[in-house]
Amino acid sequence: MHCRAGHFFLPTVLSELSDSELVQRCRQGEQAAWSVLVRRFQRLVYTVPRTAGLPEEQAADVFQFCFERLYQHLDRLDDPSRVRAWLVTCAKRETLRLLSENRRYASDPSLAGPAHDPEEDPLAAVADTAPLQDAVLDALQQHHRLREAVDRLDPASRQLVELLFLQEEALSYSEIARRLQMPEGSIGPTRARCLAKLRKLLEAS
Repeated sequence: MHCRAGHFFLPTVLSELSDSELVQRCRQGEQAAWSVLVRRFQRLVYTVPRTAGLPEEQAADVFQFCFERLYQHLDRLDDPSRVRAWLVTCAKRETLRLLSENRRYASDPSLAGPAHDPEEDPLAAVADTAPLQDAVLDALQQHHRLREAVDRLDPASRQLVELLFLQEEALSYSEIARRLQMPEGSIGPTRARCLAKLRKLLEAS
């Protein structure tokens, strides 16, 4: 807390700033604001390639690509309040490029080299006034909210929820019980309590 001329100034809580305010702080060179911006949208961006079926390694490439482009071109965002839509659109475009590249390689392994000009800026090519389909954006936002809520669970509840619902292949109760070293019969009641906690977190968000 800072004091000047008899007035007290509370420090700004960056996580409470709007998307537009965070972008403005980033433009001013505040590294802490950039870190908050990345944390706010990291799961949302990462969800796009994973939902489309890209492997984890390529999903990480999409994630890095989008945030690098955003960082380099923050000053070119005409509407900072739409940074969420810009990031998701950038992720979708890069994901589609990689999916197309994967299909080309699968059909002809002799193909090599990038499928696009490395100097091309896909973020700058996104029209400011071109919104994402509401259903697509809403689904991604809901997934983002769910992951944030799961992260706020206590460690034991979070681990159970992740094993029950967030695995690429469904696990049996017996396997979950083995991993958590708990009786298989207690998984059902514990599951209900964990989901109740998760529901409250989602309602509060």
